[in-house]
Amino acid sequence: MYGTFSYPLPTNEPVLNYGPGSAEKIALKKALKELKSQVIDVPMYIGSKEIRTGRLGDMRPPHEHAHLLGRFHLGEEKHVKMAIDAALAARASWSAMPWEQRAHIFLKAADLLATKYRPYINAATMLGQSKNAFQAEIDAACELIDFLRFNVHFLSEIYKQQPISSPGVHNRMEYRPLEGFVLAVSPFNFTAIGGNLPTSAALCGNVVVWKCAYTQVYSAQLFMKILREAGLPDGVINLIYVSGPTVGNVCFTHPDFSGVHFTGSTGVFNQMWETIGKNMPRYRSYPRIVGETGGKDFVLAHASADPDVVATALLLGAFEYQGQKCSAASRAYIPSNIAEEVKKKLVAGVKHFQMGSVEDFRNFINAVIDEKSFDSIKKYIDAAKKDPKCQILVGGKCDKKTGYFIQPTVIETKNPRSLTMCEEIFGPVLTLYVYPAGQFERAMDLVDSTSPYALTGSILAQDRAAIDRATTRLRHAAGNFYINDKPTGAVVGQQPFGGARASGTNDKAGSQLNLLRWLSARTLKETFNPPTDYRYPFLQEQ
Repeated sequence: MYGTFSYPLPTNEPVLNYGPGSAEKIALKKALKELKSQVIDVPMYIGSKEIRTGRLGDMRPPHEHAHLLGRFHLGEEKHVKMAIDAALAARASWSAMPWEQRAHIFLKAADLLATKYRPYINAATMLGQSKNAFQAEIDAACELIDFLRFNVHFLSEIYKQQPISSPGVHNRMEYRPLEGFVLAVSPFNFTAIGGNLPTSAALCGNVVVWKCAYTQVYSAQLFMKILREAGLPDGVINLIYVSGPTVGNVCFTHPDFSGVHFTGSTGVFNQMWETIGKNMPRYRSYPRIVGETGGKDFVLAHASADPDVVATALLLGAFEYQGQKCSAASRAYIPSNIAEEVKKKLVAGVKHFQMGSVEDFRNFINAVIDEKSFDSIKKYIDAAKKDPKCQILVGGKCDKKTGYFIQPTVIETKNPRSLTMCEEIFGPVLTLYVYPAGQFERAMDLVDSTSPYALTGSILAQDRAAIDRATTRLRHAAGNFYINDKPTGAVVGQQPFGGARASGTNDKAGSQLNLLRWLSARTLKETFNPPTDYRYPFLQEQ
């Protein structure tokens, strides 16, 4: 090492607005047209090889499932083993690389995303995951760029944390990568999560096997190409398209398995944890288990809340990206004194939404991710229609003829523990419960006890005492707690993201806390004038 290099706190990537006639809108529309005109062939990236198996999966826009964007090559058990072998072969040289050289690969990838590839990563996310232009911009461009830049800064700050020394002794701390490989398992709903899960571990000197959701392959493969263009060495991150059980069977029985970085369902994460526990005798070290899982996120309005603020927080928090966010508002508790006004504004807002293809920039609502998700969400809506204690205030229509479209749906329930108040739906469904305006304490009890999850939530109030009381009473009900705002939209470096209880390990993506999980510290003590006699002075008694 020839210097101590500075990586100061970056600023968040500016969000472009894609207004009429703007340069970014013209470039994005051009990229959408270009990508739609191609049918691409997507290999797995294992070591230096592009693996094509001939067993193909289709990539189709959820809002236009008749259109084929491309096909990807499905893998099997042997490809997981190949990916592990490639990762372990790259481990020695990657972990030995000066850390600033590793850092600059990811900083270059961030700059490529911010410039050359910005319209393409956004277009790929829009087409493959059915996000509108703004949702793609804040995810695939801004958040992913922020993860790459902020993680470099956070790691530089961790490396600076050193122990004190005493006279004649120097102490220092090394932050080693883990021994073995890390498995990254990413979901469909955020391109940024797909990018952060493998790169945060890799930045720390680890090698990674990355399994993305099949419904996110289209944007994931583009990000993999960007990493390679930025100079990522072969084998450091290996992108495979293999079923979850197959990946688990191979990775969780391998002696060099050192950790999993996961975002997905609570059930899958619980199963992972159980399997890892049973296989502990196989491993070289205790694996790091990091997961962000489900949510049943709440909005609690107080009697003093502004109805316009409440309605807007719900319209945005529940229905942006069709409610397919772990943080999406899914249950709301509205006081009786403002309930009618809030409901009226909610109904008007939903009726004003336009729904359709992402290529029509007038559409606020697009499709849910696939037929399985469509069918699952529809079952919840159908169940609410049959429940005598529930009323559909607006929405409820479902149509999958051309795309997987579910109209944003607002349900009012008389039962605060009805099905759609309790279970994670992961779609554009919001359930309201109206509570007597004078029973705020009881409403908080309901918020805290209804769901096993504790990811995000918000309190809406103008009364400061109510805000203070909710902040205290609901301390463990959400890992990200919002005051007079919707419970979505965490920004890297501003609101580190993660929840506890059934929502995961709360290792806070977008902060030092997450990176610390991918490091193994070693303390070194050097004594400059070592003792030559074992006898302590107290032994010299006359």
